[in-house]
Amino acid sequence: MNKKNKVIVTGGAGFIGSHLADALLEHGFEVHIVDNFATGKRENINPEAELHEIDIRDYEKLLPVFQGVDYVFHLAALARVQPSIEDPKTYEDVNATGTLNVLLAAREGGAGRVIYSASSSAYGNQEVLPFKEDMTPRPISPYALQKYVGELWSALFSKIYGLRTVSLRYFNVYGPRAPGEGAYALAISRFLSQRKQGEPLTVVPDGTQSRDLVHIRDVVRANLLAMESGKVGEGEIINIAAGKSHTVLELAALIGGPTVFIEPRIEPKHTLADISKAKELLGWSPTIKFEDGIAELKKLHGLV
Repeated sequence: MNKKNKVIVTGGAGFIGSHLADALLEHGFEVHIVDNFATGKRENINPEAELHEIDIRDYEKLLPVFQGVDYVFHLAALARVQPSIEDPKTYEDVNATGTLNVLLAAREGGAGRVIYSASSSAYGNQEVLPFKEDMTPRPISPYALQKYVGELWSALFSKIYGLRTVSLRYFNVYGPRAPGEGAYALAISRFLSQRKQGEPLTVVPDGTQSRDLVHIRDVVRANLLAMESGKVGEGEIINIAAGKSHTVLELAALIGGPTVFIEPRIEPKHTLADISKAKELLGWSPTIKFEDGIAELKKLHGLV
């Protein structure tokens, strides 16, 4: 890896983006973070990175930052499902048009590759498990639709403009710095917070819904491999997941404490990924066992 390579991480103050920025700095890259702190936190910013406090909806401000960039990791997004239902226009402006702006700026800046953080929510409710990348997407929320549109934009930029892109479809990412409230994907952090405060763990009925949960360190490694792999760059879509599901009740039992049921919400019943494409194209497979990841988080939260 070349220490002179300029890398941009949009959403670099967020959960996944900040971990990725840290890893890129450790590998000797010149890291530029683009974030407007709509959801990201200043304390997540690595002081060795250069911060650009810019909204990705502002194309003109993005352009100078993207000049001479080698790699772009696009993670900036509004990620919660329910608010996207309540305010679809704002979410569309950030998640869809914002992604178009980033792709345009990357092309203008001469980027060698754009790694787009996609979402397994694009699958929606499928009749068959596990989810494979060639399944017809069935998004059931504005957020899911917008993240899917970002994949289409990325692939189109590869086909029409020759910009090398790859979309990583994250399933449920967990680990240190994950927010403690919000969408189902963040249930682990919410449970940890509730346990620490002596509150019951809030479970959406009936707790048998299951999710494919992947640790943040494995997700970061997938991004680094996607940057380097000679087998991607034409708009490929790749699942990044553990390839194994756990129910909410299993998760609650691992964290411990009483549970209480809350109102149901719009979400798929089950998610489970086929990760053979990630193994084939990236040489990637998850390394952190779910039980070990949860045990580490409990320790960090002083719960053991």
